Amino acid sequence: MIFRTIEDFSPEAIADSGQCFRMRAQPDGVRLIACGRWLKITPAEGGFWFSCTDEEFETVWRPYFDLDADYAAYRARILKRDKFLQRAAEYGAGLRILRQEPFEMLVSFIISQRKSIPAIRTAVEALCTRFGSPLDTPEGTAYAFPTPPQLAAASPEELAACGLGYRAPYVQDAARRTADGTLDLAALAELSDEQLLEQLQTVRGVGVKVASCTALFAYHRLGALPVDVWIERVLRQVYGGQWPRRYQPCAGVLQQYIFYYARCPACDFLCG
Repeated sequence: MIFRTIEDFSPEAIADSGQCFRMRAQPDGVRLIACGRWLKITPAEGGFWFSCTDEEFETVWRPYFDLDADYAAYRARILKRDKFLQRAAEYGAGLRILRQEPFEMLVSFIISQRKSIPAIRTAVEALCTRFGSPLDTPEGTAYAFPTPPQLAAASPEELAACGLGYRAPYVQDAARRTADGTLDLAALAELSDEQLLEQLQTVRGVGVKVASCTALFAYHRLGALPVDVWIERVLRQVYGGQWPRRYQPCAGVLQQYIFYYARCPACDFLCG
């Protein structure tokens, strides 16, 4: 266990922000499975306890949580007259854009189509339990997210049994193409934003929204703007259907504040 004082960091908010599906906030702390590891974060006076070594924190979790970035600087870009986004950013202070594994994000957001966040979590967890490698943790056995070869070997029927439904062939296509090298997810990191989105959409079942989510949450392309029903509603009601150009360089960060705020009971601005 190590203790860290970290400003502008809310594991609870991140767990409920819709960008990750294996991070859960519970009364005694936040639990996370990522990067083939299990982590518990326990809030304490003045900071947080992390169930890892100092070396693991610095090499794995500091970059994963994007802890070296100044999120106050992103919020400072918000116009004072933009009251909605000011409130959203204040409510979501502590959110950060995670640097997650590309294959996990691609598969997770393929699964996310037309599903609620709880349903996505359930399907992803079922996939991990059935096909992922076991991890020994202080709280028992957990399972890593499956590798491309592990998922590529699964039949559409086995995938569908995990709650994937019509998305099963899409996940199988992503897994097989990644496993055989046809889709080199590591090499995609060298592409421009436009090229990255284009290549991700060569996978069956991947449209602009899934590609944008993968670009933002796996490749840290902060200009990516995933548009779901919540963001579409905000764009229509607050911004006249057009995302403000001023916000484009950090659109992904600001939309995360919006998504988190728009779904909460405190947000009484949106309607219909």
